[in-house]
Amino acid sequence: MFKIIALVACLAVVASARYYGGDHGHHHEEYHHSHPKYKFEYGVKDGHTHDHKSAWETRDGDVVKGQYTLEEADGTHRVVDYSSDHKGGFQAHVQRNGHAHHPHGESYVKIDQHY
Repeated sequence: MFKIIALVACLAVVASARYYGGDHGHHHEEYHHSHPKYKFEYGVKDGHTHDHKSAWETRDGDVVKGQYTLEEADGTHRVVDYSSDHKGGFQAHVQRNGHAHHPHGESYVKIDQHY
């Protein structure tokens, strides 16, 4: 008996959803024809951790353009410019600026190891 009541309740919910505008096919069609557009950017510059990075991106329809930058562990600065659209696909141009160097200081070999 419980299964019959549950089945009738489910059918009633489905029928009322279509009647009260729950036709998801129509909403999907609206989304498919929408024109997405956004712009964002952010950045971090932390002197304590030396974490320096930034990023921005824009989108207008199916055209996306952006850039991100970061400080590599070896002291170089990476800059990546990218774009994407339905004709050219994803394109990225990567630059590495500066000269790699390693910080001077204690070697891991000199650190006492305690187990």
